[in-house]
Amino acid sequence: MRIVQAPITPQKTWSRSVERVMAAINRDPLTAPHRTRNDALLAVTWAALATALALLGDREARPDALGWTLLLAAHVPLAWRRHRPLLVLLAVMACITPYHALENNHAAPLFATMVVLYTVAATGPVRRTLLTGATVLGVTLFLNALTNPGGTLELVRISGWVLAFLFCGVDVRFYRQYVASIVERAERAERTREEEARRRVAEERLRIARDLHDLLAHSITLIGVQTSVAAHVLAADPERLDRETVAKALDDIAETCRSARGELRTTLEVLREHGPPDVRGPLPGLDGLPDLAQAARLAGARVEQTVRTAQVPPAVGAAAYRIVQEALTNAVRHAGPEPAVRIALDERDGALHLSVRDDGTGPAPGGTPGFGLVGMRERARSVGGTLDAGPRTGGGFEVTAVLPLTTTGERTG
Repeated sequence: MRIVQAPITPQKTWSRSVERVMAAINRDPLTAPHRTRNDALLAVTWAALATALALLGDREARPDALGWTLLLAAHVPLAWRRHRPLLVLLAVMACITPYHALENNHAAPLFATMVVLYTVAATGPVRRTLLTGATVLGVTLFLNALTNPGGTLELVRISGWVLAFLFCGVDVRFYRQYVASIVERAERAERTREEEARRRVAEERLRIARDLHDLLAHSITLIGVQTSVAAHVLAADPERLDRETVAKALDDIAETCRSARGELRTTLEVLREHGPPDVRGPLPGLDGLPDLAQAARLAGARVEQTVRTAQVPPAVGAAAYRIVQEALTNAVRHAGPEPAVRIALDERDGALHLSVRDDGTGPAPGGTPGFGLVGMRERARSVGGTLDAGPRTGGGFEVTAVLPLTTTGERTG
């Protein structure tokens, strides 16, 4: 297979060059990589340019040996201009001041002076820049008064250059601060999006764990109880085998398995969807409570159910369904043989009041705690409600919950 590389057009080359220049401008000069090496190359370049200006200028103003020494020495500190801007400025001024006082070519050291002034303005606060500018202009006025008392136009020109480079440095500094603030806000927004994504993932994992626990714990508990019934019938009196009872127990087990398989399939289909995470399939609600009660009766519990409520929000109905499901599972598992369970749902004061109580013995002391109570409390909190669970005074166990009907909380599947 032959790969054809697209030609690099002048427009692309120009765009890349502009991007490199803007990246260099936006970079913090105090932390830029290779700054000493780059500034040393800049110092050599400015020294060469100053030498050319001195040689090509007026012969009478051409520097002598001392002048050349001062001119070239003024460019040496530029290699460290971004490390110690003020010290470099003082070192440059210490060489430039006697250079100008000796009436050497005044244009030759111009670039070195302006570069160091720009560096001071671009790396320091405005107050320091103003003090630096005032000092440099003061020294310039003094030298001009000594060497060229009548050179007003020259004084104005030099002062203009000084102010221009200082202003340029301040402007670049403010621009870098502006770009840094934009980058910081973008990074903060990115961190916020990542944290929100991690939070959503954690909430989704918790929801999946609750769904699987409610489904599997309920179904496995019923299957265990029904299997125990069949095993008891088979072992009680092998000579007089009650085939009808055994067949009914096995049919109940098969029906529980089919129901669990269907609900598990629905849960997995929701997990495989590629749509928004809030879009879920039909949620089990209060209309599914009779099936829960019937399943508990098949497991041996004596269930009474009272529902005094109209239509409730789907999220509240789903939370109530799961709480009742887990409470019935715990009753069948821990309340002893043939427990009496009473389910009551009542709508009052803008909330759904739910209670599930049994007359059993409760869980065995020292047993391994599960996730049932934790899951029920999370179900209630997911719709802005509260849940209490614990032993009853007269014996048995009771679960009560208050679920607001005006909740805007997350939908619970």
